[in-house]
Amino acid sequence: MTVVEDRPAAANNAAADSSAADFQVARRAMIDSQLRVSGVNSPAILAAFAAVPREDFVPAERRAVAYMDRAVPLGEGKVLSPALTYGQMLEAAVPTTADSVLVLSPNGYLAALAEQLAGTTVRADSLADAKGGPYSLILIDGAAEVLPDALAALLADDGRIVCGIVDRGVTRLALARKAAGRVVATALADADFAVLPEYAAPKTWSF
Repeated sequence: MTVVEDRPAAANNAAADSSAADFQVARRAMIDSQLRVSGVNSPAILAAFAAVPREDFVPAERRAVAYMDRAVPLGEGKVLSPALTYGQMLEAAVPTTADSVLVLSPNGYLAALAEQLAGTTVRADSLADAKGGPYSLILIDGAAEVLPDALAALLADDGRIVCGIVDRGVTRLALARKAAGRVVATALADADFAVLPEYAAPKTWSF
Protein backbone atom coordinates (compact mmCIF):
# COMPACT_ATOMS: atom_id res chain seq x y z
CA MET A 1 0.00 0.00 0.00
CA THR A 2 1.31 3.46 -0.95
CA VAL A 3 1.23 5.90 1.95
CA VAL A 4 1.46 9.68 1.92
CA GLU A 5 4.91 10.65 3.17
CA ASP A 6 5.52 13.15 5.95
CA ARG A 7 5.22 16.72 4.77
CA PRO A 8 7.22 19.73 6.02
CA ALA A 9 5.80 22.34 8.35
CA ALA A 10 4.45 24.34 5.41
CA ALA A 11 2.01 21.54 4.67
CA ASN A 12 0.89 21.51 8.28
CA ASN A 13 0.24 25.24 8.10
CA ALA A 14 -1.71 24.74 4.88
CA ALA A 15 -3.87 22.16 6.65
CA ALA A 16 -4.71 24.63 9.39
CA ASP A 17 -5.53 27.36 6.89
CA SER A 18 -7.71 25.25 4.60
CA SER A 19 -11.32 26.34 4.67
CA ALA A 20 -14.41 24.18 4.49
CA ALA A 21 -14.86 25.36 0.90
CA ASP A 22 -11.37 24.14 0.01
CA PHE A 23 -12.19 20.70 1.37
CA GLN A 24 -15.47 20.60 -0.53
CA VAL A 25 -13.57 21.28 -3.74
CA ALA A 26 -11.05 18.56 -2.86
CA ARG A 27 -13.89 16.13 -2.07
CA ARG A 28 -15.52 16.76 -5.43
CA ALA A 29 -12.17 16.32 -7.20
CA MET A 30 -11.69 13.02 -5.36
CA ILE A 31 -15.06 11.80 -6.57
CA ASP A 32 -14.50 12.88 -10.17
CA SER A 33 -10.82 11.97 -10.62
CA GLN A 34 -10.39 8.96 -8.30
CA LEU A 35 -13.77 7.23 -8.02
CA ARG A 36 -15.74 7.80 -11.22
CA VAL A 37 -12.81 7.11 -13.53
CA SER A 38 -12.11 3.80 -11.74
CA GLY A 39 -15.59 2.32 -11.97
CA VAL A 40 -17.19 3.59 -8.77
CA ASN A 41 -20.34 5.08 -10.27
CA SER A 42 -23.25 4.17 -7.99
CA PRO A 43 -25.11 7.45 -7.35
CA ALA A 44 -25.82 6.46 -3.74
CA ILE A 45 -22.19 5.59 -3.03
CA LEU A 46 -20.91 8.78 -4.66
CA ALA A 47 -23.44 10.77 -2.62
CA ALA A 48 -22.08 9.13 0.53
CA PHE A 49 -18.54 10.20 -0.35
CA ALA A 50 -19.81 13.72 -1.01
CA ALA A 51 -21.54 13.86 2.37
CA VAL A 52 -18.71 12.57 4.60
CA PRO A 53 -15.74 14.90 5.20
CA ARG A 54 -12.66 12.67 4.85
CA GLU A 55 -10.49 15.32 6.49
CA ASP A 56 -12.31 14.77 9.80
CA PHE A 57 -10.83 11.27 10.07
CA VAL A 58 -7.12 12.10 9.91
CA PRO A 59 -4.83 13.92 12.37
CA ALA A 60 -4.96 17.71 12.14
CA GLU A 61 -1.47 17.87 10.65
CA ARG A 62 -2.55 15.55 7.81
CA ARG A 63 -5.78 17.26 6.78
CA ALA A 64 -4.08 18.93 3.81
CA VAL A 65 -3.35 15.49 2.29
CA ALA A 66 -6.64 13.79 3.24
CA TYR A 67 -7.82 13.68 -0.37
CA MET A 68 -4.66 12.35 -1.97
CA ASP A 69 -5.13 9.13 -3.95
CA ARG A 70 -3.23 7.02 -1.44
CA ALA A 71 -3.34 5.91 2.17
CA VAL A 72 -2.89 8.50 4.92
CA PRO A 73 -0.97 7.42 8.05
CA LEU A 74 -2.88 7.82 11.30
CA GLY A 75 -0.11 6.80 13.70
CA GLU A 76 0.65 3.56 15.54
CA GLY A 77 0.92 1.74 12.22
CA LYS A 78 -2.69 2.50 11.23
CA VAL A 79 -3.76 4.14 7.98
CA LEU A 80 -6.81 5.62 6.32
CA SER A 81 -7.08 3.65 3.08
CA PRO A 82 -7.40 5.41 -0.29
CA ALA A 83 -10.92 6.56 -1.15
CA LEU A 84 -10.90 4.22 -4.15
CA THR A 85 -10.38 1.21 -1.87
CA TYR A 86 -13.49 2.13 0.12
CA GLY A 87 -15.41 2.85 -3.07
CA GLN A 88 -14.53 -0.58 -4.46
CA MET A 89 -15.62 -2.20 -1.20
CA LEU A 90 -18.99 -0.46 -1.20
CA GLU A 91 -19.61 -1.25 -4.87
CA ALA A 92 -18.96 -4.93 -4.14
CA ALA A 93 -21.06 -4.88 -0.96
CA VAL A 94 -24.10 -3.08 -2.46
CA PRO A 95 -25.38 -1.99 0.98
CA THR A 96 -29.07 -1.11 1.28
CA THR A 97 -31.37 0.16 4.01
CA ALA A 98 -32.28 -3.48 4.71
CA ASP A 99 -28.69 -4.21 5.81
CA SER A 100 -27.29 -4.31 9.31
CA VAL A 101 -23.57 -3.62 8.89
CA LEU A 102 -20.57 -4.31 11.08
CA VAL A 103 -17.49 -2.29 10.14
CA LEU A 104 -14.18 -3.56 11.51
CA SER A 105 -11.90 -0.55 11.24
CA PRO A 106 -9.58 1.47 13.51
CA ASN A 107 -11.01 4.72 12.09
CA GLY A 108 -14.57 5.89 11.57
CA TYR A 109 -14.49 6.90 7.89
CA LEU A 110 -15.68 3.65 6.34
CA ALA A 111 -18.40 3.34 8.98
CA ALA A 112 -19.54 6.89 8.27
CA LEU A 113 -19.82 6.06 4.57
CA ALA A 114 -21.77 2.89 5.36
CA GLU A 115 -24.15 4.83 7.61
CA GLN A 116 -25.22 6.83 4.57
CA LEU A 117 -26.27 3.63 2.77
CA ALA A 118 -27.34 0.98 5.28
CA GLY A 119 -30.15 0.57 7.77
CA THR A 120 -27.90 0.23 10.82
CA THR A 121 -24.13 0.42 11.17
CA VAL A 122 -21.92 -0.67 14.07
CA ARG A 123 -18.16 -0.12 14.19
CA ALA A 124 -15.54 -2.02 16.15
CA ASP A 125 -11.81 -1.42 16.11
CA SER A 126 -11.08 -5.11 15.62
CA LEU A 127 -12.69 -8.53 15.47
CA ALA A 128 -11.86 -9.03 19.15
CA ASP A 129 -14.00 -5.99 20.00
CA ALA A 130 -16.98 -6.94 17.82
CA LYS A 131 -20.29 -7.72 19.51
CA GLY A 132 -23.90 -8.22 18.54
CA GLY A 133 -25.14 -9.60 15.29
CA PRO A 134 -25.82 -11.49 13.27
CA TYR A 135 -25.06 -8.88 10.64
CA SER A 136 -26.07 -9.08 7.01
CA LEU A 137 -22.86 -7.33 5.93
CA ILE A 138 -19.38 -7.11 7.47
CA LEU A 139 -16.80 -4.69 6.07
CA ILE A 140 -13.19 -5.30 7.08
CA ASP A 141 -10.89 -2.33 6.57
CA GLY A 142 -7.78 -4.12 5.36
CA ALA A 143 -6.44 -7.33 3.84
CA ALA A 144 -6.38 -10.72 5.56
CA GLU A 145 -4.27 -13.75 4.84
CA VAL A 146 -7.02 -15.88 6.39
CA LEU A 147 -10.56 -15.09 7.55
CA PRO A 148 -11.09 -16.47 11.08
CA ASP A 149 -14.01 -18.81 11.75
CA ALA A 150 -15.10 -16.33 14.47
CA LEU A 151 -16.48 -14.13 11.70
CA ALA A 152 -19.11 -16.76 10.89
CA ALA A 153 -20.75 -16.30 14.29
CA LEU A 154 -21.25 -12.59 13.53
CA LEU A 155 -22.62 -13.12 10.02
CA ALA A 156 -26.21 -13.93 9.07
CA ASP A 157 -26.73 -17.09 7.04
CA ASP A 158 -27.39 -15.09 3.88
CA GLY A 159 -24.87 -12.37 4.72
CA ARG A 160 -21.64 -11.36 3.06
CA ILE A 161 -18.23 -10.03 4.00
CA VAL A 162 -16.30 -7.55 1.89
CA CYS A 163 -12.61 -7.11 2.65
CA GLY A 164 -9.15 -7.42 1.22
CA ILE A 165 -7.30 -10.70 1.00
CA VAL A 166 -3.63 -11.39 0.49
CA ASP A 167 -3.29 -13.63 -2.55
CA ARG A 168 0.29 -14.73 -3.30
CA GLY A 169 1.64 -11.48 -1.94
CA VAL A 170 -0.89 -9.27 -3.74
CA THR A 171 -3.81 -7.57 -2.00
CA ARG A 172 -7.15 -8.07 -3.70
CA LEU A 173 -10.74 -7.07 -3.08
CA ALA A 174 -12.77 -10.08 -1.95
CA LEU A 175 -16.38 -11.06 -1.33
CA ALA A 176 -17.00 -13.82 1.23
CA ARG A 177 -20.10 -15.73 2.23
CA LYS A 178 -20.89 -18.28 4.92
CA ALA A 179 -20.78 -21.94 3.91
CA ALA A 180 -21.12 -24.85 6.36
CA GLY A 181 -20.47 -22.53 9.28
CA ARG A 182 -17.32 -21.04 7.76
CA VAL A 183 -16.64 -18.00 5.60
CA VAL A 184 -15.30 -18.62 2.10
CA ALA A 185 -13.82 -15.73 0.13
CA THR A 186 -13.65 -15.12 -3.61
CA ALA A 187 -11.14 -12.62 -5.00
CA LEU A 188 -12.67 -9.99 -7.25
CA ALA A 189 -9.93 -7.58 -8.34
CA ASP A 190 -6.62 -6.07 -7.30
CA ALA A 191 -7.05 -3.34 -4.69
CA ASP A 192 -4.85 -1.21 -2.46
CA PHE A 193 -5.32 -2.55 1.09
CA ALA A 194 -3.18 -2.41 4.20
CA VAL A 195 -2.34 -5.92 5.41
CA LEU A 196 -3.84 -6.66 8.84
CA PRO A 197 -1.54 -8.56 11.25
CA GLU A 198 -4.50 -9.93 13.23
CA TYR A 199 -5.58 -11.92 10.16
CA ALA A 200 -2.17 -13.46 9.46
CA ALA A 201 -1.98 -17.10 8.46
CA PRO A 202 -0.73 -19.47 11.18
CA LYS A 203 2.99 -20.13 11.00
CA THR A 204 3.90 -23.60 9.81
CA TRP A 205 7.13 -25.57 10.03
CA SER A 206 8.83 -26.91 6.95
CA PHE A 207 11.76 -29.32 6.69
